[in-house]
Amino acid sequence: MIFNFTRSRACTLLGLALLSCSPAAQAADDSLVSSLKVPAGFKVSLYTGGLKNPRLMAVAPNGDLFVSDQGAGRVYVFPDRNKDGKPDSQQTFADGLNQPHGLAFHGDFLYVATTDAVLRFAYRSGDLKATGGPSKLVDLPTGGGHSTRTVVFGPDNRMYVASGSSCNVCEESDPKRASVWVYDADGKNGQLFSSGLRNAVGLAWKDGVLYASNNGRDNLGDNIPPESFYRLKAGGFYGWPYCYTLNGTQVYDKDFGRKTAATCQNATAAFATVTAHSAPLGINFYSGKAFPAGYQGMLFAALHGSWNRSQRSGDKVVMIDPQSGKVSDFVTGFLDGQTSRGRPAGVVSAPDGSLLITDDQTGSIYRVSYGN
Repeated sequence: MIFNFTRSRACTLLGLALLSCSPAAQAADDSLVSSLKVPAGFKVSLYTGGLKNPRLMAVAPNGDLFVSDQGAGRVYVFPDRNKDGKPDSQQTFADGLNQPHGLAFHGDFLYVATTDAVLRFAYRSGDLKATGGPSKLVDLPTGGGHSTRTVVFGPDNRMYVASGSSCNVCEESDPKRASVWVYDADGKNGQLFSSGLRNAVGLAWKDGVLYASNNGRDNLGDNIPPESFYRLKAGGFYGWPYCYTLNGTQVYDKDFGRKTAATCQNATAAFATVTAHSAPLGINFYSGKAFPAGYQGMLFAALHGSWNRSQRSGDKVVMIDPQSGKVSDFVTGFLDGQTSRGRPAGVVSAPDGSLLITDDQTGSIYRVSYGN
């Protein structure tokens, strides 16, 4: 889908919602929205559209929605001050960034994980534009097949940063690859937290535990290895590149063939898995009160969809019970046969109790609400 950048920028400068500026884009998005399927009692609406590659989101302390647009190199703000479930406007908080992805608020700052660094912007409640340039806190490795970086803060007020591998399957020379590192809030005193995670794009905390989504290796066929979700702990090892989780157990990767099967005895298995190559990206524990009790506290995950499987997998949002690991479909309908009409990338709980979902293929954000 192609959007007129000049026109959309003009609309933004006028303080209008971007989707209202592009009737053709809105019609296309509305067509997709009408085909999306959710459980009984829920409904999906178009929150906004016309973005380039929206990825992960974070809700500011005052309730404004911040969104990274990886393709545009920008972080956008969507305020909803009248609390009607629709953005009042689209504002550019920061631009000229190198593939911004993960976002996190902590203290008086917005943290942005770009492909090569963790940056920090000063932030005051209600800011719609950065008041100054960013400070670089951490240098991150670049190059290779995985360019996204994710940042979250833990209950210990420390900063956790995930970087994917440089390859499909290999032994990395840089310990920051295929791992999660932890730092002080100012980027100092960094140390390895968890390793053996080929590409942990999604990070989320619940009850003092850090959860991660992980993208498994390719070229072992349509169904191996399943994509995985882990509970991380300090010093934990999660298998890659030597092992992967299959049927609740870490299995030795004979195709890679390095080290021995005994290595897998020290690797923690995933607590939940989904279909191979479905590419789980952003994750979020639902923190609102508007959904029924059975949905509260559940883990929602955006499955971006496969690119090298004979039958596509993913292209949906799933709900995962963090205790049992049970996986249930939540939003489907992005696929038309074997053609992807949209690719979910990020999820976040909105202040009004809805769930927001980014789609980096159509450049849209969807809103899932419950009841009238």
